[in-house]
Amino acid sequence: MPLFYRWTTIILPCLVAALLAGSGCEKQSTAPKKSAPKYQPITAPLDPFAVNQRLAKSVNFGNALEAPNEGEWGLTLEARYFQLLDEAGFSGIRLPVRWSTHAQNASPYTISPAFFDRIDWAVEQALDRGMAIVINMHHYEEIFTDPPSHKERFLGMWRQIAEHYKEYPADLLFEPLNEPNTNLTSPLWNQYLAEVIAVIRESNPYRTIVIGPVDWNSYASLNKLVLPAGENNLIITFHYYNPFHFTHQGASWASGSDAWLGTTWGSAADMTTLQNELEVARNWARTNNRPLFMGEFGAFNKADMNSRKLWTEAVARQAENRAMSWGYWEFGSGFAIYNLSKNEWYLPLLKALIP
Repeated sequence: MPLFYRWTTIILPCLVAALLAGSGCEKQSTAPKKSAPKYQPITAPLDPFAVNQRLAKSVNFGNALEAPNEGEWGLTLEARYFQLLDEAGFSGIRLPVRWSTHAQNASPYTISPAFFDRIDWAVEQALDRGMAIVINMHHYEEIFTDPPSHKERFLGMWRQIAEHYKEYPADLLFEPLNEPNTNLTSPLWNQYLAEVIAVIRESNPYRTIVIGPVDWNSYASLNKLVLPAGENNLIITFHYYNPFHFTHQGASWASGSDAWLGTTWGSAADMTTLQNELEVARNWARTNNRPLFMGEFGAFNKADMNSRKLWTEAVARQAENRAMSWGYWEFGSGFAIYNLSKNEWYLPLLKALIP
């Protein structure tokens, strides 16, 4: 090694260090200093009823990270959207995520580090504002058509997600799968959910997990759920879009929905049906001593605004009256509470949710 190089890169720095610190000259470390953890990890069992209250008034960021690629369905998340929800008085966010597009097809089903970075950003946007956030697995359509062929990939992705977020605080919740349906029957789903909970518990013994029934998370299928014995830290979710002919009128993906255009909501009979259906969910929750999160509800923008307001307000209040938290579907697309093009709230819907 040339003498000048040794003097400038080794000897001189050591002499300076010795003069300043009064210590001997040892090999210098180039490793960055570790900073203090940004969040307080979970170190003790949680009360799922208390955690559920953190989700009391939540909103789904639908059509963003659940699209095949973010932005393809018209919504790219921005920090200001999280700020808007926080300032409006919402307590939580449900973040639908299409992990399957960003994971390898072969074992160990590695998830893209760049995609993890993007989810980290979204999760931390919520946490840094004191909001709870649920991350789920959304639009894993392949597991609904051919469950046995995709079970190991499903578990493999969740093993990575759980490990990645194991140091995050209690305000981050996991929801293993959105709306199990079709060939993912109730017996299969009960088996798979027991296995995925066990996978998550390997690295997250105290994380609260959100579980929903088959038939697209129908309240009427709550009684088909078989939850693992001794697993108490669960929040049970269901989705509510009844009457479907009202909430999905004119929706292009709902077959025959143009014939439903003009359907209104708000009669006494409508309210009675709503109350009776939510009562089914509450009775199940009481019998099984489980907290309930109505993870999705909303009416498509082809319905008249007055009916949408009445329905949204009624569903939210009836859920609250039954100690359910809720997550409105959704922020800025077809069911939106926020007008992205005008940068303003749809005030009737906002006031229906946050009086």
